[in-house]
Amino acid sequence: QVQLVESGGALVQAGDSLRLSCVVSGRTTGYYHAVGWFRQTPGKEREFVAALNWNDRIYVDSVKGRFTISGDNVGNTVNLQMNSLKPEDTGVYYCAATPIFTGSYDYLRATSWQYWGQGTQVTVSS
Repeated sequence: QVQLVESGGALVQAGDSLRLSCVVSGRTTGYYHAVGWFRQTPGKEREFVAALNWNDRIYVDSVKGRFTISGDNVGNTVNLQMNSLKPEDTGVYYCAATPIFTGSYDYLRATSWQYWGQGTQVTVSS
C-alpha cells in the first residue's frame, strides 16, 4: 500500500516562495508511480497543479514558470518548489500517486489518481 505524507505548508505573503515535500513509502520494488500535486479550496473541486511522470514534468498553465516539481519516480521524496506565490495559489495542497501513465490518460482528473496524502495548507496573503 503506497502512503504519501505532505509537509511544508505555511502562511506566506504574495511574492514569497515555499517548498512542499511529499514522502512516498510502501512502493513495491520495481513498480513505478507518477507523483502529482493537486490543490483545493472550499467549495471547489480538487485542481491539478503539477505531476512528475517518469521523465515528464507536467504543469497547469497558471503555475508554469513559477512552480517546479522535482524528484523521481523511484525515490522517496517529490518536492514542489513554489515561487512568486499569488493569493490565488491559496488552498490545501495534496500529494497523489498512481502507476506511471501514458498517452491519453486523464491526469487532470483527481479520480484518476489512486493514492492520496492528507494535505498541507498553503495560505498566500495579499
